[in-house]
Amino acid sequence: MKGRILIVDDEPIILFGLSHYLKDQGFEVETCETGTEVLKKLEAQRFDLCIVDLKLPDIDGLTLLRKIKTQDQQVGVIMITAFAEIKSAVQAIKEGAFDYLAKPFTNEELMIAIEKFFEFKTLRKEVDELREKLKEKEAFKQIVGESKAIKDILNKIELVAKTDVSVLILGESGTGKELIADCIQALSLRADKPYLKINCAAIPENLFEAELFGYEKGAFTGAYNSKKGRLELANGGTLFFDEIAELPQNLQAKLLRVLEDQTLYRLGSEKPIKIDVRFLYATSKNLRQLVKEGKFREDLYYRINVMSIEIPPLRERKEDIPILVNHFLKKFSEKFKKPIPQITEEAFQALMNYDYPGNVRELKHVIERAVLLAVDGKITLKHLPEEIIHSFKTETSDYKLAKEALEKEIILQALIETNWNKTEAAQKLGISRKTLWQKLKKFGLLPVHTEEE
Repeated sequence: MKGRILIVDDEPIILFGLSHYLKDQGFEVETCETGTEVLKKLEAQRFDLCIVDLKLPDIDGLTLLRKIKTQDQQVGVIMITAFAEIKSAVQAIKEGAFDYLAKPFTNEELMIAIEKFFEFKTLRKEVDELREKLKEKEAFKQIVGESKAIKDILNKIELVAKTDVSVLILGESGTGKELIADCIQALSLRADKPYLKINCAAIPENLFEAELFGYEKGAFTGAYNSKKGRLELANGGTLFFDEIAELPQNLQAKLLRVLEDQTLYRLGSEKPIKIDVRFLYATSKNLRQLVKEGKFREDLYYRINVMSIEIPPLRERKEDIPILVNHFLKKFSEKFKKPIPQITEEAFQALMNYDYPGNVRELKHVIERAVLLAVDGKITLKHLPEEIIHSFKTETSDYKLAKEALEKEIILQALIETNWNKTEAAQKLGISRKTLWQKLKKFGLLPVHTEEE
């Protein structure tokens, strides 16, 4: 079957002729004589194309065109018009009709118009698929890293993005939880719908309920006008609860009820308001532990934790640091309109060795600062924050001491095994006798007043 076509004309002879011809061409065809029938059929069935006469007994073709497009934007419309109505046909094109045919027309002319529409439909589908791939690429581009952990996160995002399941994003502060939520929303079927965020840690408890549920005029002192809450404003789209662990306990039961039946009540009203919202959540706290401590409702926890995505701290995926450094170097060089600076080996090692308690957010600010300070096109140790420099020097010093202690132990063992014969000990160690003597002096293994023989 090539496609499904609905023909609309109040002349039975035309319906019969067109229907018979198009069925012979391999199309599935249905017919209507009035606009009212068309709208009923479109509610019950899916058609690829409608062929509509501009003059119908109950409704004019332009009005019907608008109603068809309101019901289903994807269905194509070809208008049939008498020569005197060409002006109206041109108006129909402006309002979304694909093409028009002036009576009388041949079957071949009709087929050319229909084939053009299905070619366009195929092309539009390919363009939409390409746009979707580009959108995914753009969304994923914001999540930087090549570690197994990051790849697993990207796979989970791809798995849940086009569903409406709740997602709980877990991770320490600065790991990029909001970025993950943004990516999920950008790839979702609600990408072009409202996307609201609410930081549960940033709203005073006494204002939280009004902010979330909205209120009616006169609901409390100062409520001079009615106001929609975040839940209502997000209707049809997505609402992201950042730091959900901070949601006041007295509101946890109320939120649970909204999640269960997608119905809310504004403050000061007993009128239920139905909503259709997809929920995303994030927290840096251990919700399981909070449940055990009675600080977070267990039923709410299981309700929001349909799918969880856990972002490991940066110190546990240090293989991502070079990629992130490179990403931020490009970003901030562009921001400050400077050439991308080089990083000295010492500075790079310091960046790699640091544990980043502030995670990716901290690394981002470190590189932004370094790019700004590196006036000679080179980032050195002095351009890094004091805590990174101190950590690097401490670690380097500890490594040096450990290395020297091990070297001293090996030399001492060689001397014991050769009964303190320095020549034999040097040979055993694979170094010259002079080098051995220097090391003995360095490590305090020579008797006082001993000189090189």
